[in-house]
This record gives sequence, C-alpha cells and structure tokens, in this order.
Amino acid sequence: MSVHELKRPLGLEWPAELLGNLSEPLEHLRHWAQITPLQTALRHKRQGQWYAWRWIDALRDVERLADGLRQQGFGEQSRLALSGAFEPNLLLLALAAQSVGGQVVTLADDLEPEVLYQQLWRMSPTHSYVQDRRQVRHWASANRLDFAQLLGPLDPAQHLQRWWQPTGETALWSEEGTHWQGGLAVVLEQWLNSGHGLAFPENLASARRDRSEVAPTGLLLSPERLHHLADDIESRLAPHGTWRRRLCDWAIAHPQSGLRRLLKNRVRRLLGFQRLSYIWQPLKSKAEPTWLAEFKRDIA
Repeated sequence: MSVHELKRPLGLEWPAELLGNLSEPLEHLRHWAQITPLQTALRHKRQGQWYAWRWIDALRDVERLADGLRQQGFGEQSRLALSGAFEPNLLLLALAAQSVGGQVVTLADDLEPEVLYQQLWRMSPTHSYVQDRRQVRHWASANRLDFAQLLGPLDPAQHLQRWWQPTGETALWSEEGTHWQGGLAVVLEQWLNSGHGLAFPENLASARRDRSEVAPTGLLLSPERLHHLADDIESRLAPHGTWRRRLCDWAIAHPQSGLRRLLKNRVRRLLGFQRLSYIWQPLKSKAEPTWLAEFKRDIA
C-alpha cells in the first residue's frame, strides 16, 4: 500500500474543506470517559436497530482506530479525506486521524463524478473513507480505508453493552453529512464540549421517524436543514385560505390561547421535539421560519 507525498492544502475551496484543529478533543473525550464512562455518548440506527456507544467505548474505539491508521501508514504527513453522512464511524475516525497528527479534509457527499475527480486531484489525500457504495468506484485512486479492518476484532462482550436507554438522558441530534459546510467541526465541538449523547438516524429518508424515537433535547442542524423542517411543518398544515389554516394562524398569533399550546404540542410530537431544549445556530443566522422561532421562544 503506497502513501503519496503530502501536499499542504493551499487554496482549498468548498465543497472541500480542512477540519481545523479542534480544542483538545481527545482530552474532552478522556474526560467524559473518566467521569461518565457508562453514559451513552453516541447512538446510531443501523438496519432498523439502535446501537449505542458509551463514553468509554468511544474512547477505546478512537485509540484502536489510531493504531489501525498507523499500521496503514497514516502519520503526521498524511491527509485523510472523509465523505458521507455524519455517524459514529466517521466521527471516531476523524478524531483518530487528528490524534495521530494527520490532517482531516471533508468533501461534500453529493458531487457529480467529474467534480469529485477534480476535488480529489486538488486535495491529494493519502487515505480516504467514503460510505456511499455508489461512490466507491470514483474513490479508487484515493487509498480507501476499511473501517472494520482499522478497528480490529472486538471483544464480544462489548457488543452486549451497546444498549439504548433514552429515558432521562440528554441527546443531541444530527441528520447531516459532509455536504454541510463547517458542519463536522460544529458537531464534534458541541458533542465533546457538552458531554451530551449524540444520535444519528439510519438515513435521511428515515430521519423524522428515527428522530421521534429518540426525542432529542438538542438539534445540531445546518440552517438549510432547519428550513427543511419548517417546510415539513408547512406541508402538514391545512392549505392557505382554508378556515382550518386561518385557525392555525390565529392560534400562533395569540400567545395565551389554549389552542395555540395544543397545536404546538402536536407539532412537537410530530417532529420528535417534545423534549427539545436547545437549537444550535450560527451567530449570524437568516430570518427564522415561524415554527422554529416559536420553539426557540419556548426554550428561552
């Protein structure tokens, strides 16, 4: 297996971006693994079943992945390219690569083959990790990594301890991927700084159903995805001009209305927001859709 000479990422432009050095990510990970080792750190739905990683599991996996990367020739002069949905494998691999001292670059996961080839030529990754099987052949020249091979054999007992216990636990939620510019840094920093669990859907198509099962306490979503949720709400309301829609609009406009509370509670349950207490947003955000503004007002 060859490792190409690293070229520093001069002039990288979106849809590719360098994951900057996070603020002591491994120290944060070790901290939570030490003080709350058995609390759930990550959740992910796979083939219809929820899996969970405790903080101690997440730390051990990062350490095992770092060893696996070194065995694959990854070091301080290496560059790992990541592309795909945010989920435990991708996050843990990014942390492992940074712990070894290499660079991590993300590439949007919705690119046409020609654009993808151009970006890979510009990035010159020494190693890569891509989830979408339809995209794998386009990454043939980028020294693709096999996650299971990097992680190595697992203790059978570890699988038995990856349970899911949502009751009373805080749970951040993300249904994004490397198509979110700056998103990986946001998700990692919010997760590691807060010590809250972080959950992901099986895929984007099942996101609303999976989100309802988790009932997250916090959202880590791009402005575009938040607006998508607002559009989802809009599509489920009565059409404009009907008496039912006028009743909905009247209820929202009158804060003391009992009907307003009933309507908002129904929307919360519909979207899995019944426990929602935090919505991440950039410092400079665009005008918020009505329903998101209502949720933030309730949180405040």
